[in-house]
Amino acid sequence: MTTIHWVGTGLSSIPGLKKLISDGHKVVVWNRTVATAQAALAGLDADIRAFDIDALGNALGQGDLAVSMLPGDWHVPIAVKCIANNAHFVSSSYISPEMRDLSSTAREKGLCFVNEVGLDPGIDHLMAHWLVDDYRKSDAYDADNELSFLSYCGGVPKIANDFRYKFSWSPLGVLKALRSPSKSIKDFKPYDVARPWDAISTFNAPLAHDEEFEVYPNRDSLPFIEDYQFDANWKVKQFVRGTLRLNGWAQAWDSLFKEIETLSGAEGDARLKQISDDLLAQHSYDENEPDRVVLCVSLQAENSNGETVYHKTYSLDAHGNDKGSAMAQLVSITVALAVNSVVKNEIAPGVSAAPSSLVIVNEWMQEIENIAQYLEIKDLTK
Repeated sequence: MTTIHWVGTGLSSIPGLKKLISDGHKVVVWNRTVATAQAALAGLDADIRAFDIDALGNALGQGDLAVSMLPGDWHVPIAVKCIANNAHFVSSSYISPEMRDLSSTAREKGLCFVNEVGLDPGIDHLMAHWLVDDYRKSDAYDADNELSFLSYCGGVPKIANDFRYKFSWSPLGVLKALRSPSKSIKDFKPYDVARPWDAISTFNAPLAHDEEFEVYPNRDSLPFIEDYQFDANWKVKQFVRGTLRLNGWAQAWDSLFKEIETLSGAEGDARLKQISDDLLAQHSYDENEPDRVVLCVSLQAENSNGETVYHKTYSLDAHGNDKGSAMAQLVSITVALAVNSVVKNEIAPGVSAAPSSLVIVNEWMQEIENIAQYLEIKDLTK
C-alpha cells in the first residue's frame, strides 16, 4: 500500500487530510508542532510526527507520495527527497522554475509531481480545460473567431464588513501580491500592470443571482494560453487570470494602496510586516464565522461580424460550514483528489499542473459540487 506523507496541517490542510485518512489510505502526518496537528485531527487515528526534512527523507519509501502544504520554499526540497527515494509529489502551489527543472528526472523515474491542484490554481484550471474542450466540440468553433478568456477567483467574507475583506491567516502574502506586476492580454495586445489598483474593473458574476464584484489581473497570465491548449493561431482578444473582491474593496483599501506604493527596501518590508500584523488584529475572521469563495471562468467567441457565437461561464460559490472554511475545503479536497489520481496511475509521470483529461476533470468537479453551494455552467450566448 502507498503511504501518503502529508506535510503541514495549516488552515488549508485539514478537510483533505481527513478525507484521505477516512478513505482508508495509509497516512503519515508531518508538522512542525505535533500538538497542533493532534488537536486538528482529534478523533482520528493518525500517525503524527515532528517535521524534519531529513526524517521525512528517511521515511519515504519507493512508490510513496509526499504532499507539501508548507510555504512555497519547501516544495522543491521535499520534491528532491521524493526523487531520491522514488516517491511521488503533490502540492497546490504554482510550478516554480526550480520545480519544472525536476520534470525530466521525475519522468525518467516514472514519478508524478503534480502541482497547481488547489483552488486557484487548481479548480480554475479544471474549469478552463472543460470550457476549451467544449468550445472545440461546438458548432461555433472556427479558427478565425476572436476569443476572450476570463478567470477570476477570490476568498471574501460571507458577512461583508466595512473593510470588504477578512483574513484567516497572516495578510503578508496578500500585501506582497499587491506589490507584484501582472501580465495579460487586452484588445489583442499585452497588458502590463505595475500595481493591481491601476487596473481594477467591474465583473458581473453569473451566480445563483447575478452579482457584481471588483476584479483585477494578477501574476503572469500569458503562459496559461498554451497550458489551456489554445491553438497558436487562435485570435486572442482578451486573456486574463485575476483576483475577485467585494464591491467597495478598492475604496476601502485606498489609503493602504497609497502607503504600499511608497514602500521599498528593508524598511519597506518591515513596515509591510507591521501593516500585516495590524490588519490581522483588526480584520480577522471571528471563531466559526463563515467565509465565502467565488470562482468564475468564462470563454467567449465572436465571429468576424462581431457576433457572439459561444459564451459559457463555469461558476462556483461556496461558503464555510462545520466541515471547515470554504477555502480550506476547496484547496485541500482538490489536493486529496490529486493524491487519489496519482495512486490510481491516472496521471502521467513528470512535473504537471491540474489535469486536462475530461474524464478526470468531470470526476473531480463532481466532488467539488459536494462542497459548493452553487456550481453551474451557464450558456450566455445571445
